[in-house]
Amino acid sequence: MDEMLLLTRILLVGFICALLVSSGLTCGPGRGIGKRRHPKKLTPLAYKQFIPNVAEKTLGASGRYEGKITRNSERFKELTPNYNPDIIFKDEENTGADRLMTQRCKDKLNALAISVMNQWPGVKLRVTEGWDEDGHHSEESLHYEGRAVDITTSDRDRSKYGMLARLAVEAGFDWVYYESKAHIHCSVKAENSVAAKSGGCFPGSATVHLEHGGTKLVKDLSPGDRVLAADADGRLLYSDFLAFLDREDGSRKLFYVIETRQPRAQLLLTAAHLLFVAPQHNQSQVLGPAGGRALYASRVRPGQRVYVLGEGGRQLLPAAVHRVTLREEASGAYAPLTAQGTILINRVLASCYAVIEEHGWAHWAFAPFRLLQGLLAAICPGGDAPVTATATTGVHWYSRLLYHIGSWVLDGDALHPLGMVAPAS
Repeated sequence: MDEMLLLTRILLVGFICALLVSSGLTCGPGRGIGKRRHPKKLTPLAYKQFIPNVAEKTLGASGRYEGKITRNSERFKELTPNYNPDIIFKDEENTGADRLMTQRCKDKLNALAISVMNQWPGVKLRVTEGWDEDGHHSEESLHYEGRAVDITTSDRDRSKYGMLARLAVEAGFDWVYYESKAHIHCSVKAENSVAAKSGGCFPGSATVHLEHGGTKLVKDLSPGDRVLAADADGRLLYSDFLAFLDREDGSRKLFYVIETRQPRAQLLLTAAHLLFVAPQHNQSQVLGPAGGRALYASRVRPGQRVYVLGEGGRQLLPAAVHRVTLREEASGAYAPLTAQGTILINRVLASCYAVIEEHGWAHWAFAPFRLLQGLLAAICPGGDAPVTATATTGVHWYSRLLYHIGSWVLDGDALHPLGMVAPAS
């Protein structure tokens, strides 16, 4: 079985490479296989612009404030000094406080220091504000946790600050703000925060409808199950459950809670997962993916319409979102994949995909997986196909492979910042 699994992965990777080569030949100029990757063209941030385009202390950026750290608090050990000689620390208090920061902030700052020297030879990164122990910032500022820094260049050339902000984004800071003509503000997620480990999933308490009748908890799905889904035109059908693209038994996650009233439904899903939203004002009579668009759960707002199973269970109905809230649960997190690429969870139609806000692209990218899964099912009838690996916890290897390819091929802004679990520092 191990040999079969290895052969399966080799064949699948080969198939993906072949698709990439063929698409490179068809689409004309591009990166292409074997070509040298050209440097990404960087665009400076405009004054008062921030990336990502959400509030700093929200799930899509640096996450919530977790409390002030003082020298006498237990959490003071979370801060580590930064003695990087390529960074100038203003340290106007002469206490070394500006050098103290979380490890994640330190890693991003050190990466940025290299980018600054490469962008402007002879110029260094300068930190004007780091950890604040004196209360000089606004209430619940991330400076109080060592998760934020204010930066300039060593020559204090303000014409460079827009590009400096862009370099900070590329270095991996979770939120960058061209806050002032005098500095750039950058912050990161907490080391152990729920927001730093979101992924694209549903809670284990979510339910699906089975072909033979009844419902089942999403965490209990297994090969052979056929669950209620919908095609591109919104027609209901039952589709084979193939695998968990992410499975984290018993983990604690922060979920977006999408609620409707007519019909009444409630769906919990993580920020990066895709949810189908219907067009407004009856712009399309087609129900389902073809008639609307897929949005990240973090972008769904009250008043938008999602697709909910009607009372008779025979059709999908557009239902206005009444409320969107956040809820933390410890029931695990699961991302089921069906052959159709869609699934009804708690009677709400959702995509099986996350990370990229293009359901069609994601479904195309999983075509090799679905094809090989079908071949293995034919070769090994009555047994678990080795490519499925439904019992494996964590992110599925194929999802990781696609994420790495997407990170190389696509601009960083094309991928949700919480799409994959952040690796431990």
